[in-house]
Formats: sequence, C-alpha cells, structure tokens
Amino acid sequence: MDKKVGFDELDEALRRCGASWDAAQSHGLLTGRLAVAGVPAGPDWLLQVLEGTNEADALCAECRKKLDSLYQGTYWQLTERLSEFEPLLPDDDTGAEERTRALAHWCEGFLHGFVSKNHPQLLKDRLAEEPLSDIIRDMLQITRAAVDDESDEETNEAAYVELVEYIRVAAQLAYEELTDIRHAEQV
Repeated sequence: MDKKVGFDELDEALRRCGASWDAAQSHGLLTGRLAVAGVPAGPDWLLQVLEGTNEADALCAECRKKLDSLYQGTYWQLTERLSEFEPLLPDDDTGAEERTRALAHWCEGFLHGFVSKNHPQLLKDRLAEEPLSDIIRDMLQITRAAVDDESDEETNEAAYVELVEYIRVAAQLAYEELTDIRHAEQV
C-alpha cells in the first residue's frame, strides 16, 4: 500500500488546485462510492472531486497523485476486512469545532457517494433495509453535528471519538453488506 495521505496535506492540495471538495468530503464520497460500486467508482470519483479544476496545472497533477494514493489506501483498507479502515479527518490536535465540521463533511460526502448515483432496483431495495437504512439515517444526523457549548471539553471529545468510531465501523459494514451487489454489477 502507498504512503498514507494526511488530512492537512490533501486538504491543502485540494484548495491549491481549486477543487470545491475538501479532504473529508472527498474521502467520504470515495468511501460511499466504493461501497456501492467497488473499483469502477474510482474514475468517476476523481472526476467529481476535481471538477472545475485545470487538469494541465501542476498543482492539479500533485493533487491527483494524493487522491490516487487515498483511493488505493482506502480500497485496501475496505477490502482487507482487518478493521483498519479510518475516515480521513483532522488530527487530534486540531480544534474541536474544526474536527466536528470535518466529521459532518465526511458524512455528507459518504451519503452523496452512497445514494446519489443512478442505482439498479436491487441496490435501492438493499439501501432501504437494515442495517444500511440505519447507517444512512445516522450519517444524515451526523451531518448536523456541532460542538455542544454547554458541555465541557472532555464530554465533547468523548462524543466526537464515539462518532468517529461509529462512522468507521458503519463504513466498513456498508462495504461488506454490499459485496454481492458490487459483484453483480461487475458481471
């Protein structure tokens, strides 16, 4: 597997090349698309994230390399089923509000990647069943996450850690739950 791409370096590369997606949204989108479509999702994901950027620009080429590494690493994490999947989010030394905003953006991207494409009826039916319907509903709730000003820092941190763990497990579960759908699509 390639070197792991860091949140800050990817976020900065996306911003420098003029992409409208941030690092968290991009990774959420990728994860959702990989869950429903597998490997064929890669090119569409890359085009969507870099839409409106100048492909001939050196900054865009640098960003594309980072996105390719992210794609390879995420695909490996999901397919190996070793519970190594990690959502791409800011480091723990980043402020609580910024981390919470990135978490919400990750879930927005995931939902977009998970449900926005034109899906066959079999997939639509599966997405309406548990546990996938629960995951969609929960991720939608997390898109509205915010730091609770009434709670202390320790309580907010514990809630954040719990949400990150939830989306980590939910993304892996969604990928595994849709294995037969992805294989049916590729046949």
